[in-house]
Amino acid sequence: MEASAFVYPWDINGDPRAAAAVADLGVRSATLAAAYHSTRALTPRHPRHRVVTAGHSAVLYPPGDHWAGRAPRPRAAGDWAPGDAFGEASAALTAAGLEVHTWVVLAHDSALGAEHPDTSVVNAYGDRYPWAPCIAQPATRAYLVALAAEAAVRPGAHGTELESLGWYGLAHLHAHDKTAGVALGDAGQYLMSLCFCPDCRTGYGEQGLDPDRLARAVRTALEPVWRGGPSDGAWNGVGKLLGRTTADATRAWRDRTARSLQESVVTAVRAAAPDGFQVLLHADPVSYHCGANAGVDPAHILSVADGVVVPCTGGAGALVPFARHARAGQVLAANLTVVSGMGGSPATLARDAARARVLGATGLRLYHVGLASDADLAAVRAALRSS
Repeated sequence: MEASAFVYPWDINGDPRAAAAVADLGVRSATLAAAYHSTRALTPRHPRHRVVTAGHSAVLYPPGDHWAGRAPRPRAAGDWAPGDAFGEASAALTAAGLEVHTWVVLAHDSALGAEHPDTSVVNAYGDRYPWAPCIAQPATRAYLVALAAEAAVRPGAHGTELESLGWYGLAHLHAHDKTAGVALGDAGQYLMSLCFCPDCRTGYGEQGLDPDRLARAVRTALEPVWRGGPSDGAWNGVGKLLGRTTADATRAWRDRTARSLQESVVTAVRAAAPDGFQVLLHADPVSYHCGANAGVDPAHILSVADGVVVPCTGGAGALVPFARHARAGQVLAANLTVVSGMGGSPATLARDAARARVLGATGLRLYHVGLASDADLAAVRAALRSS
């Protein structure tokens, strides 16, 4: 199977050995960050630094002049990725024989929420989630579409992988996160991720729901959970807590909103891209799930995009719903963590890749070679050479 390695520009730039070392793993391509959220990342082999702190969400290239006077607009990176950091790293990876694809993070942006609070998801208690732009808001949607078209289609890129192209909710590794004290389960996470900004309130009304009554119902449904009671998993749990009819109406609004944004973004990227440019989404096959791997309807998303990247570190079962709807030539990439310290198992990569292939995978994504130790990378190299 074709394999690609996730990398950041700061893994490559300033290290003349880095691009060749990525190619030496046996991967065919590199998925290189072009627009990314704030992070603190190890660089265990870099000759100049060991830790990179990206202080805010940023594009890792100079944003275009067309953003002048617009709000919101993308922010340039600081000293962690100065100038055209993406372009510099892309050129090095290409010279090493790798095909470069852009990695673009969209609806996950803490700086956007801090600078423009009204763009954020608002929960049933009135709390804002500054890391989670509400994708129902027209201005926010227009910003995400324009950002995707620019960040995805960088010079020399052969395709893109779009992360967080959907609803983001409560679950998020925020700075010094302290939200795991109550086990919310799938149902509780969904209820805590419902947005009550003005646009979402209007959307609920279009589904026949009174938004004030809905917010009260959400708070009431969550009371037993806050007291430590069990929260049923999966969609049946949401129906039990909120009522089946009400739950289905909220999901109808959110599914419609996410689908239309995904369609608009993919259309905009293709309009900006050369022929043959590949457009993939990081995706979860359960449409009400929130996060970096956006919840999608498999049949719908595979009618829109060229394929999906699916998290498979905990098992490859999530590939199956996509495999049922995939057409010839579409990409179903199994995303496998290869950093032992982040829960990955590079020693079992060959076995895990084989299982993913049986369940429908046509390719691999390796997260994340810039963060991995030498020992982890040696195991990746051995696995890819044996396959």
